[in-house]
Amino acid sequence: MTIDITDNFQGFIKSFEKSCKKAKRNPKEIKIIGATKGQSLVKINKAISLGMINFGENFLQEAEKKIEEIQLPAKWHFIGSIQRRKTKKISNLFDWVHSLDKITIAENLDFHRQNNKSPLNICVQINIDNEKNKSGIKLNEAKGFINELKKYKNLKVRGLMAIPKPRKSFAEQKEIFSLIKKHFLYLNNFFPYLDTLSMGMSEDYEAAINEGSTIIRIGTKIFGPRQ
Repeated sequence: MTIDITDNFQGFIKSFEKSCKKAKRNPKEIKIIGATKGQSLVKINKAISLGMINFGENFLQEAEKKIEEIQLPAKWHFIGSIQRRKTKKISNLFDWVHSLDKITIAENLDFHRQNNKSPLNICVQINIDNEKNKSGIKLNEAKGFINELKKYKNLKVRGLMAIPKPRKSFAEQKEIFSLIKKHFLYLNNFFPYLDTLSMGMSEDYEAAINEGSTIIRIGTKIFGPRQ
């Protein structure tokens, strides 16, 4: 049985706009990515019909099928860990990659990006809690890492992405997002073209909005349970 996501979508948009108003943010300045891992083509097409444009996928094989099948206009964001052998396809199927944390991967993405395409938008993934089993670089490594990316002409570095470990209170969520935002502003002194903070998901997007996020990634809150 297919779930109609219209109520979920409209309900989320109301909550999102309320959060923006409370944080004194313009909703138009924040991009909502539909995190569609494990979600059906029917739901994605419905989301597009409701006005959603941006979709995030974690796994290349699953994303390939969706991108091929969906004919309606959409922008695709790769938000999962990147395996070196999959960089050729990722570099050309997606408009954005949010999870870059290795120079060797950057080199491959740059090499394989087709010349007839605009540069691939890149966010550097930060492992803000230094979790052993999570991808990303340390916050204090970001400056040197971004500096190394300058030589790759087929990549356009846009900013930082982070997935903090869950925190119970709004204040704790704000605190960690504030730390990322402060470092982002520091990096802007050296790389003024950075314009993106990809942080905040279903459970903490309100705190992320409050602390300057420009991209939030929302999954089951809009699409319901995964298949």
